[in-house]
Amino acid sequence: MDTVWNGSFVDWFESRFVIREKEYIPELKGYILTYSINWSRFKLLLLELLIVGVIICLCIAVCAADRYARRRVTKTVGEISQMIRICMQQEGGELSEMFPEKYAEIYVQMADFKAMVRHHEQMRKEEVSRKNDLITYLAHDLKTPLTSVIGYLTLLKETPDMPEKQRARYINIALDKASRLEDLTNEFFEITRYNLQQIALEMESIDLYYMMVQLTDEFYPVLSAHGNTVRLDIDEDLMIYGDAEKLARVFNNILKNAVSYSYRDTEIEICARATKTETRICFRNRGKTIPPQKLDALFEKFFRLDEARTANTGGAGLGLAIAKEIVTLHGGTIQAESENETTIFLITLPRS
Repeated sequence: MDTVWNGSFVDWFESRFVIREKEYIPELKGYILTYSINWSRFKLLLLELLIVGVIICLCIAVCAADRYARRRVTKTVGEISQMIRICMQQEGGELSEMFPEKYAEIYVQMADFKAMVRHHEQMRKEEVSRKNDLITYLAHDLKTPLTSVIGYLTLLKETPDMPEKQRARYINIALDKASRLEDLTNEFFEITRYNLQQIALEMESIDLYYMMVQLTDEFYPVLSAHGNTVRLDIDEDLMIYGDAEKLARVFNNILKNAVSYSYRDTEIEICARATKTETRICFRNRGKTIPPQKLDALFEKFFRLDEARTANTGGAGLGLAIAKEIVTLHGGTIQAESENETTIFLITLPRS
């Protein structure tokens, strides 16, 4: 018996699961020890071992699944990253050939993203091209008034006995050419300084009626030269909230555009209406109807409606782009409409 139930395990097992009974036998005048298994406790042990085993197996399975999932995710991310890298580097070709069917959603997103990137890149190239063309045009146009100024001044210097009437005429011509030269120089500065991200607003309450009166007074020489008049339809107590200097620049650019592209001897109307939430400011002029495809491009940088680059309308194409950026920074909108030889610029600004 000792040789069979030897060891600590046997002692532990015997103490927990073996029932020992001592019975007195009169015939033998002694005791008999009987041993039996406590099956209820033994079954409970087996159940506990089973539960522990299941828990251990579950832990092992979870760890294995997690490791497999991590490896699968890492592999998938690597595949997608590689496909995206190839997609962004490759010009042309079908994206569907790069992305398997299971990545159809990523394929759609990448197609949209790549189209957007191409669109912005094309716009950037066109903008740079227009800017370079304008610089070339302006550099060329600078020569004409400069040559005229030098020529007329030289003529005045070399002809001291020139009749007074002719002298005055030549002086006026030289002055006009010098003014044109100044305008072209300012356009050069406008192009080189154009960086709208640097615009900072200094907000304050503004008397809109008074600002428009000042604006029309400043434009009187330009208006009278073109035969235009301005009619203001604005309440005298109408106030707006914004950066006075920047908004004055917006209104200046729009009125300048209205004069440049309006018919001679016509009226330009400036009106404004306020609600509880916004102020709507309208510039209306009579002139050639602007085609819809050009209306959409009016607020693009370096876009000019007049391709002929005449002295009156040949700006750098920045005025309306700057106006839109300033209005947008104020939380407002600007849009243009043109039909039946009437063009309207509508500015909407929040009241606060």
